[in-house]
Amino acid sequence: MQTITFIGNGNMAQSIAKGLQNNYKIEVVGRSYEKLELFEDALDVDVKKHLIKEFDISDKTIILCVKPANVEEVSAQLTGTARVIYSVLAGTTLQKLHTNFSTNAVVRTMPNLAASIGASMTTLTGDTKFKEEAQTLFESIGTTQWLGSEKEIDIATALAGSGPAYLALIAEALADGAVKQGLKRDDAMAIMRGLFSGFGELIQDIHPALLKDGVMSPGGTTAAGYGALEDGNVRAACIDAIERAYKKAVALS
Repeated sequence: MQTITFIGNGNMAQSIAKGLQNNYKIEVVGRSYEKLELFEDALDVDVKKHLIKEFDISDKTIILCVKPANVEEVSAQLTGTARVIYSVLAGTTLQKLHTNFSTNAVVRTMPNLAASIGASMTTLTGDTKFKEEAQTLFESIGTTQWLGSEKEIDIATALAGSGPAYLALIAEALADGAVKQGLKRDDAMAIMRGLFSGFGELIQDIHPALLKDGVMSPGGTTAAGYGALEDGNVRAACIDAIERAYKKAVALS
């Protein structure tokens, strides 16, 4: 069974490891042994744990999960040349990763929080020799989409990487609206969750515009509510959210 080495033990590393633990051996590298033990406790398998100082990455398959601002500090503590580095760092370019880490190849990836339940939408770009391996690896935690450039993955970061936060805002607001009109909070939350679950299935095969048209009858309740969303510039705000998040990803690089 192939070993995957995580450098970094934060929430994203933990989410990805939970998705991979049944198909790969997991080892994790970090600065605090106590935090490494917490990382292992969150999984259902034994994990090899190492402190980062002078850790040898020779011939290892690395998933890099540190903060973008810590790239130089982390790389300075490692020795050897990695087989490949899969980086989940937002806005951190392939060039910067090659400059700071000794590795035969680099692939940038952007999973999202759903990795922990095997439902991440992960975008990938980088060394095409590792395209097939990258897709196989990250399909262990959901679905993947290989992109042709770093600009595209920065845009995808704004959509798929940050998207769960945007959808959470919409979900909370819809439930709040139902409570405002008199629905009990528990009922509103249960209905909202059922709505998102069903919608997630429908959107796989039906264009959003067709879904909307299928629900909106002339002069009906959906048309009235949809009009309120347009009055509130929800469509424009969503488009602006992607633009701002993309620009932030570019700025980080």
